[in-house]
Amino acid sequence: MKIKSQKDFWSGLMFVVTGLGFAAGATNYNFGTSARPGPGYFPFGLGILLAILGALILFKSLTVESEGGDRIGKIGWKPLGLIVLSVVLFGLALPRLGMIISLPLLIFVASLAGDEFKLKEVLLNMVILTVGSWAIFIKGLNLVIPLWPTFLGN
Repeated sequence: MKIKSQKDFWSGLMFVVTGLGFAAGATNYNFGTSARPGPGYFPFGLGILLAILGALILFKSLTVESEGGDRIGKIGWKPLGLIVLSVVLFGLALPRLGMIISLPLLIFVASLAGDEFKLKEVLLNMVILTVGSWAIFIKGLNLVIPLWPTFLGN
């Protein structure tokens, strides 16, 4: 069987492997019931859905003809590195600097990965996403996430 779209083939394969991996990992947790789902219920379902989506994309890559084989281009190492760096910085900074500083730091570093950096738009994203994250995670879900830097005290 001939691969008709390399991009779809590899992304579909990635989705299948990731979905099955999450579904398999979720089996280590209690599933509970439909009325009272346990901690493994939701990740197992999402893993299976991701694997099904990946299988559909894989099937499409083998059956639907695409122009030029839809080849995979060069890997963008700079954007990939900046995105990974932003997530690592966020993970290291959150316990010490709190959400108010670490989330805008994440957004700023990640925005450097794009081709069109506009400071005004990045600042607007910082404000909206930080306020939205505060509203959802701290106020709405009552999660214990440090909001302010530890050196400022509680």
